[in-house]
Amino acid sequence: MFDPAAASPFLLSGGHPGWLGLAYRDHGPDWVELALPWREELMGDDVRRVIASGPIFSMLDMAGGMAIWTRAQRFVPVATLDMRVDYQRPAGERADVIGRCECYRTTRSAAFVRGIAHDGDPDDPVATMAAVYMTIGGAPKND
Repeated sequence: MFDPAAASPFLLSGGHPGWLGLAYRDHGPDWVELALPWREELMGDDVRRVIASGPIFSMLDMAGGMAIWTRAQRFVPVATLDMRVDYQRPAGERADVIGRCECYRTTRSAAFVRGIAHDGDPDDPVATMAAVYMTIGGAPKND
């Protein structure tokens, strides 16, 4: 059974997630929440000192994959087929960004995810996300 809290030290410590500093926050039956801590290397604007859009995109993609595994209750290899991120506003200066993604539907070969990124108030998102992932080598739990 996939447990995002238990798997996070392994999944988030190395590679790109590790360099970004992604951290596990919480999860439910079909959703995962990660945090992207602010730091100088992730700045996208020297004047406002906010996190760039690329790291936010990466955090949402990782949270989306973890939401799929959480819903399926097991690790299923996935590949991001299509991901749209709509930015509503920049994050606050020196603010951490929180990403929460929900896997709301699965089929034999695809998983559908939606999510938000915010800097403290989920009702005032920095960005919203919609994505489709292809499942590889075995379908997640079917709807």
